[in-house]
Amino acid sequence: MIRKLAFAAFAGALIASTAAFAVDTTPTKGAPNLTAVRAAIKAKQFPAAVKELTGMIDAGVQHADVYNLLGFSLRKSGDQKAAMTYYAKALDFDANHKGALEYQGELYVELGEVAKARVNLASLVKLCPTGCEEREDLEKALATVAKTN
Repeated sequence: MIRKLAFAAFAGALIASTAAFAVDTTPTKGAPNLTAVRAAIKAKQFPAAVKELTGMIDAGVQHADVYNLLGFSLRKSGDQKAAMTYYAKALDFDANHKGALEYQGELYVELGEVAKARVNLASLVKLCPTGCEEREDLEKALATVAKTN
């Protein structure tokens, strides 16, 4: 009897902790306003974009676009390791996020991990069978590798 109660308590705690984790990782409803961030990125003011995006995350915003743009801004600032972390986080929230697939693929190319970049390209081919900007940009990045090898 005591074993059954102990097991029930353990199972209940496990379920509760799983539910709490799920709440922590639920994307924010609706896309946040990223106009200022996109303007900073366009102006190549990557540290300003990083500051704005990390502020959003600190305020509880959890959205694939935020993580993707943070990854992009970090990569352009030279922090490839952190960029990879945030691209992965964007893809955790939306496995079909075309921007994250493209940018992560470009980072793989920069790191010489061409096979991984091709996996991202294959995903973009499925998402954009007739083509899209993200697919074309990653194809161009991979083509530069083919020309240099």
